[in-house]
Amino acid sequence: MKSLKRHALHSDSRGTASKTFVRSTKNGRVSKVVRELYLRHDIPCSSNLLPKFILSQRPRATKSVPSGHYLIPDTNVLLNGMDLFDQADAFYDVIILQTVLEELKNRSLPLYNRLLALTKNEERRFYIFFNEFRQETYVLRAEGETINDRNDRAVRRAAKWYKDHLPRKRCPEIVILTDDQDNIRKAKSDMITALTLADYVSGLEDADRLLDMISEAQHGSANRGQQGDSFYPEYYTTSQVMTGIKAGTLHQGVFNVSPYNYLEGTVQVPAFEKPLLILGREASNRSVSGDVVVVEILSKDQWKAPSSRIVEEESLNKDDNAEVEEVEAVITERERRTLQEDVRKAHGSSSETRAQPTAKVVGVVKRNWRQYVGSVDPGTASVSSNQSRRQQAVFLLPMDKKVPKIRIRTRQAQELVGKRILATIDSWDRDSRYPVGHYVRSLGDMETKGAETEALLLEFDVQYRPFPKAVLDCLPSEGHDWKVPASTSDVGWKGRKDLRELQICSIDPPGCQDIDDALHARPLPNGNFEVGVHIADVSHFVKPNNAMDSEATMRGTTVYLVDKRIDMLPMLLGTDLCSLKPHVERYAFSTVWEITPDANVVSASFTKSVILSKEAFSYEQAQLRIDDRSMKDELTQGMRTLLKLSQKLRQKRMDAGALNLASPEVRIEADSEETSDPLTDVKTKASLATNSLVEEFMLLANTTVASKIYGSFPQTALLRRHATPPSSNFSELAEQLKRKRGFELDVSSSGALADSLDRCVDTNHPFFNTLVRILATRCMTSAEYFCSGSHAEPEFRHYGLASEIYTHFTSPIRRYADLLVHRQLAYAINFDGEGSQIFDEGLRNKGKLEGVCHNLNFRHRNAQLAGRASIEYYVGQALKGRGEKAATAEIDVDGYVMRVFENGAVVFVPRFGVEGLVRLDDFELQGDKGGRRESEYDAEEYRLKVFDKGSESNSRCVELFQQVNVRVSSEERTGAREQGKRRVRIVILAN
Repeated sequence: MKSLKRHALHSDSRGTASKTFVRSTKNGRVSKVVRELYLRHDIPCSSNLLPKFILSQRPRATKSVPSGHYLIPDTNVLLNGMDLFDQADAFYDVIILQTVLEELKNRSLPLYNRLLALTKNEERRFYIFFNEFRQETYVLRAEGETINDRNDRAVRRAAKWYKDHLPRKRCPEIVILTDDQDNIRKAKSDMITALTLADYVSGLEDADRLLDMISEAQHGSANRGQQGDSFYPEYYTTSQVMTGIKAGTLHQGVFNVSPYNYLEGTVQVPAFEKPLLILGREASNRSVSGDVVVVEILSKDQWKAPSSRIVEEESLNKDDNAEVEEVEAVITERERRTLQEDVRKAHGSSSETRAQPTAKVVGVVKRNWRQYVGSVDPGTASVSSNQSRRQQAVFLLPMDKKVPKIRIRTRQAQELVGKRILATIDSWDRDSRYPVGHYVRSLGDMETKGAETEALLLEFDVQYRPFPKAVLDCLPSEGHDWKVPASTSDVGWKGRKDLRELQICSIDPPGCQDIDDALHARPLPNGNFEVGVHIADVSHFVKPNNAMDSEATMRGTTVYLVDKRIDMLPMLLGTDLCSLKPHVERYAFSTVWEITPDANVVSASFTKSVILSKEAFSYEQAQLRIDDRSMKDELTQGMRTLLKLSQKLRQKRMDAGALNLASPEVRIEADSEETSDPLTDVKTKASLATNSLVEEFMLLANTTVASKIYGSFPQTALLRRHATPPSSNFSELAEQLKRKRGFELDVSSSGALADSLDRCVDTNHPFFNTLVRILATRCMTSAEYFCSGSHAEPEFRHYGLASEIYTHFTSPIRRYADLLVHRQLAYAINFDGEGSQIFDEGLRNKGKLEGVCHNLNFRHRNAQLAGRASIEYYVGQALKGRGEKAATAEIDVDGYVMRVFENGAVVFVPRFGVEGLVRLDDFELQGDKGGRRESEYDAEEYRLKVFDKGSESNSRCVELFQQVNVRVSSEERTGAREQGKRRVRIVILAN
């Protein structure tokens, strides 16, 4: 369906009305749709002055409206001020009209969902009044009347009805909130109070803070004086875009900004192997990283290689004025010179072979605007403006360097300097160099633990608020006293196998409380082995479509930070009732195989069960138990069997082409001793044989379950795939390895790549192989959840695991995908026990599952990024803490050069699992005289020579893959964008 246009409305005296729509379909046909409405007299007003209430009897008064009042906002007020309505201390007793709610849903689904959440908060008293279904408030669209005018009239009609309907002596004032001056004039002529949002907010306490939260989008360029003479290019019309995409002259993709050069972006499109380069502000044309854009390819003489320079916005545009002049060039002179310098180098012989197609953005299909955490540029905050409390423009400098400065207007500029604040983008007009947004709230002082942790969670959109009451009400009423029924005849045992006698144990990281999985193995009379993987039966406690299920769907995954865990499910379930703790009976979902001594699977079965884990080991404890030859008990023997079989399973996977990849992971073991060196808490993750033991059987369970649910849900099985990466993704790494070390990287298959990576060994530097694996991992696409009907069966393959089909089944406490897979598996095995009568119809709804998969992929990726950022923050704080307790905050360790630029390098430090940008000033030179640093860059050899101007003989050379001695310390970042934020500073030491 292309469009659905309202044509006319009709009514009669019988309490019915009809709406006529014209529907235009994809094939160009037009059909007429008539919908009949039944109007009623019993739609409640919900005032406390009458029975069945939500709105209070004595609503509060404000300076703007001295008497108690109910508020009726129109759609535009909600679009421009939703952040205000979210404030717990600002808006109460709000009547949301059905007319407004439906229009808001059509214009902004995220804002619609936020408003629905407010209506469920009993303390805020937001009430949805279905005015379109009540006869007295239903409004017919007049001949020639626009839909907008009809809706405005519906708002006024509803306000007047409330005024007449409520008892006159005690009737609160009914106040319409609208920024439409014509609507205000008409309301006043009907004797209805109407105010603009700003006028109403001006009468609230803390008005200065609240006024800053009104969206600037409605003002357009009104606040910027005369329109500027310099413009970004106009976007193509929808018709031009659709025609161009269909003809293949335009292309659609996601815009990504380089983390090292803010003037360089890329868009990956199917028509080209290499990403399209987007160079400069004019070509990016108001795109923000993550936007879905439409691009047009530039002529071939404008193609170039990716930039080899580090370019930071702060260094080029540090003196920008937030108060816009009458003429504001969208591209500064410094930016223009920087781009021209890169273009000149692009025509050199060395870069011609690496040239990539370049393009320009001609349209934005979907904005990725969100709330951004940052700080106010102190250079733009005027003291005099603050004293007079007048609104002034300042720059918000987002923490994410890929996001441009955001111009916001505020009355509290000086108070916000030094704070970590939250803001959002409202608009980006053609004549404004930067996007315009508004202040949302302050998180606290920069570099305080609370503010920085919340900033991290907000940056990665982690849902960290406490679970609402509706979710907690879904928990078992027995709380921690809940137990598996003692009698096996109880309904709770129906459909479950009693596996309590098995020698089952769990093996997890130290300190693990949310134990998802446990295992067992025992010999069979025929010489084979029975092996079982037992997974927490979370689906027993989380029923489909209730409040807890909805919350888990939204959260998607548990997020692990250094010092806290943001759970997907309430702690009662995650760390107690579902957790497979030792010596406690628990519900489980078991996968049991018969496996030969050579690790060939003979058969597999699935059952819901009751288990009694005999022990909970850490990886290290399990390894010690297995290695202790004096231990010959049944549990230990079973663990040894599991280890032997896991090693054979792993070898089979490797023979099939599975990849042994690497990531820069460390773990934090916080020491309670305050006097200890906090850096000793940072430890590189060790990989024991027991790590592999658990991993292999979890992989086997996931692949086995994937095949089972696909058989029952051929169109809607929730699976996980890892697409084969294009060979062009590895071209740069392959060239680097060949040129620097003489290694050939064969990417014709996952097996060939695995063999190539095994050969990349430097006997003098053992970490070199790990470094190459880290870089190879970054060349690949990310694994993703998908619905089986969305891809052809050959595309199900998981490239990294060399598995033809795969899913996630083994961690339902912390991953919502696994919970859905449990429900599908229960249906596939015809489970008829307790809860089976509640079937989740969404499991067969392909469209709904695709939406769930999209959210899960987003949440999974952000959880990983948040965890890594948390470690980086902890390392910075640990280095700072070391400096406060030790003679020096610095520590000398080994580092490895991962990338070389003309004016710096990227160095990875395995000791702390962090990588950092090393600028020219961070190269230590022998006999350093403090002169101006210069460099010579050899692009062919990936080599950088750094020296003081006029002293080339005293230099420091580094090249790609080189091991270097570095000094790591923590320092407060001095740039305006990163003021108050600590960074791990890496200095490359002199030879």
